[in-house]
Amino acid sequence: MAQWLARTRALPATVLVLGAVSLLTDVSGEMIYPLLPAFLSASLGAGAWALGLIEGAAEATAAAFKIASGVWTDRAGKRKPLLLFGYGLSSAIRPLTGLATIWPVVLAVRVSDRIGKGLRSSPRDALIADVTAPEQRGAAYGVHQSMDHAGAVAGPLVASALLGWSVGVREIFLLAALPGILVVLLLWRGIREPEVHKPRRPAGEPLLLAYAQWPVSLRRMLLAVTVFSLGNSADAFLLLRVQEAGVPLAWIAVLWAVHHVVKMVATYAGGHLSDRWGRKPMVLGGWAVYAAVYLGFALVQSLTGTVVLFLAYGLYFGLCEPAEKAWIADLAPADRRGAAFGVWQAAVGLGALPASLLFGGLWSLAGPAAAFAVGAALSALAAILLLRVPPEPAAA
Repeated sequence: MAQWLARTRALPATVLVLGAVSLLTDVSGEMIYPLLPAFLSASLGAGAWALGLIEGAAEATAAAFKIASGVWTDRAGKRKPLLLFGYGLSSAIRPLTGLATIWPVVLAVRVSDRIGKGLRSSPRDALIADVTAPEQRGAAYGVHQSMDHAGAVAGPLVASALLGWSVGVREIFLLAALPGILVVLLLWRGIREPEVHKPRRPAGEPLLLAYAQWPVSLRRMLLAVTVFSLGNSADAFLLLRVQEAGVPLAWIAVLWAVHHVVKMVATYAGGHLSDRWGRKPMVLGGWAVYAAVYLGFALVQSLTGTVVLFLAYGLYFGLCEPAEKAWIADLAPADRRGAAFGVWQAAVGLGALPASLLFGGLWSLAGPAAAFAVGAALSALAAILLLRVPPEPAAA
């Protein structure tokens, strides 16, 4: 642990600033998100279908903009302008949820918020790779993700405390602007970009490049991630399974917070371990944990067993998230990192919709055990594809 702390202190300041930015952004977002379903239902009279439309449109929008921002940041050779615009847009628009009087306004706010997320995600991940030595990239992404999850723990706790002090839901939404202001100030003053990357490809080259021009290892890795994403359904189904096992509704929020604590610790450790053990073993280990948890959800029905499985699910994120990002940074040429991260982010995001539809359909037709078993099988198939990724020297 002491060695990991020393490696964390040795990371570039830009990585730590981006971690703080993600922490504050998640505090702001998670002050709103857990309260949104009740706000839509009780205050705006919207049903479950409206919530589904809002979240589906928001995530699809984010996925599309992640690709576009990745391509743009590579062509411009700049990361900071999109970071400022993306984080600034989300920080400014998100609190306006508190002013909504009809649910379509919430739809517009959420979509605009996700545009901001789409614009910032690929340049941010590419910038972390730009400023970090290859042997430190796992640690860098692990620290960043752990700070992100810390914000996801703190946000709901802040909202709960404000509710306990009799602050109204609309006022809480408006107060979420305060962390957003700090985010913009941190980015403006704390981020220093390295020397501009000069794109090596001709100006007329297709936006995402001919697929055959991408390194074979990167293409195979992205294919495996896409297959895995088709079995990676929304976490809401796990929460439903936990509720069916007998966890009281009041305790589900607490369990969700503890789940994020597990993710926070696991991503910090997993990032450091990926620098030592390698990217592929960590991702394979994470997918194995995922398959075991899903298979467990298919077989286990006891309250204790279900809670243990749900918390163990956080280990999957710790093993995979930092290692996957570091692996992409290793494999993608420096002037194409933004596009590579955009495709990866889009594969994960866009795969969530068909995965959730498949999972929900199987749950309805054949029961939850069948749905979880298919999810485990798809993760095993993805692992087989991942084994075919050839070793290649890290990109500079």
